[in-house]
Amino acid sequence: MIEFPTLFAQAAGGSATSTLVLVALMFGAMYFLIIRPQQKQASQHRELLASLKKGDEVVTQGGLLARIHEVREKVLILELAAGVRVRVLKSAVHSKGSVSDEPAKAEADSKDAKKEEK
Repeated sequence: MIEFPTLFAQAAGGSATSTLVLVALMFGAMYFLIIRPQQKQASQHRELLASLKKGDEVVTQGGLLARIHEVREKVLILELAAGVRVRVLKSAVHSKGSVSDEPAKAEADSKDAKKEEK
């Protein structure tokens, strides 16, 4: 005769150790798929912020393209155009470097060349 606790354990999916193994595997998968990549990205962003210096071109999270005029502890003074300066938090910097307008310039040059041929 099968006892009730044994029947309940079989219906629930097996023994307690197999359940713990399943939970551990799920936690391990979540760690490697979600937590670890986020930690790596946060570490890279901290290194980027630490390496900022005067004269670097940056892109902010809001999409502003600017050159760093001054670096302070938590704030950057960015120069958007000649004489146009704004203060932003260091954490608002998305990446170093600027977005190039090369494709737009090349397209405009090709249009000018076609007009000259006609």
